[in-house]
Amino acid sequence: MRIVFLDAATLGDDITLSSVEALGETAVYDVTAPEEIASRLAGAETAVVNKCLMNEKTLAGADSLRLICVAATGYDNIDLAYCRAHRIAVCNVAAYSTDSVAQLTAALVLTLLLRLPTYTEYVRSGAYTASGIANRLTPAFTELAGKTWGVLGAGHIGGRVARIADAFGCRVLVCRRGKDPLWEAADADTLFRRSDVVTVHVPLTDETRGMVSRERLALMRPGALLVNTARGAVTDEAAVAEAILEGRLGGFATDVYSAEPLAADSPLYALRGLPNVCLTPHMAWGAVEARQRCIDEIAANIRSFLDGGTRSRIDPA
Repeated sequence: MRIVFLDAATLGDDITLSSVEALGETAVYDVTAPEEIASRLAGAETAVVNKCLMNEKTLAGADSLRLICVAATGYDNIDLAYCRAHRIAVCNVAAYSTDSVAQLTAALVLTLLLRLPTYTEYVRSGAYTASGIANRLTPAFTELAGKTWGVLGAGHIGGRVARIADAFGCRVLVCRRGKDPLWEAADADTLFRRSDVVTVHVPLTDETRGMVSRERLALMRPGALLVNTARGAVTDEAAVAEAILEGRLGGFATDVYSAEPLAADSPLYALRGLPNVCLTPHMAWGAVEARQRCIDEIAANIRSFLDGGTRSRIDPA
């Protein structure tokens, strides 16, 4: 089998691809431009991709391609209808980054709640040393215990975040399809209205695009915190920026953007220096253990496919 990894640089250079390379002749490219995809896939039977677009234009001429392995859980960059029509199997990797994303989610909530950038800057700048005072307690911060933490989307990651919130002593609300056996369920509007903290964990679909809307932001309590570690386009980024700039949101953190990297003309770009905003570069999923797990799961998906199995298939088998 000939395997082509189109954008390996997105997974870093500190993990090994040996589990995939052991399955066949493997060509590894750090980055592949859209116009290079077709030529690099010529003769390939398996494509491994993270962010590259796989659609009619980029897959034209990939006559040997039998399998696309997405090095991620989300697969909004894959045209599933085209793949079905051309008998190309598609696999993703589920749950490999649950702990990694959940821990960053919690860290972002704590960063906003405790106003850590302001406090660390006070020490870094030398102002604390020069003050002659043993402590500083402004800006004021509060405890998580007793607050309501709304979890929008309670799959693998959201479920783990709900347990973290519970461990901090929060009242947990979840919005998910179907009832949750552990936590109080609420529809999205109720969750936004009742929560002091809202964390976002839904996949990007036609249904969830823009789900964190101007109208739902208007429902949030004054001073509430919003954290997104899902997909950027789940939020109305212009509405979020307005809510921060107008003082209606107490704080906002995101690891994801509707266009990545964060564009200079994005409404969020103007927020990057604010003390109640924390913007990170789509790194939540990327703990070393999670990235290696992702590669090894891809290898397992390829082996299953070669054996006639349907492991991690996201297209109708």
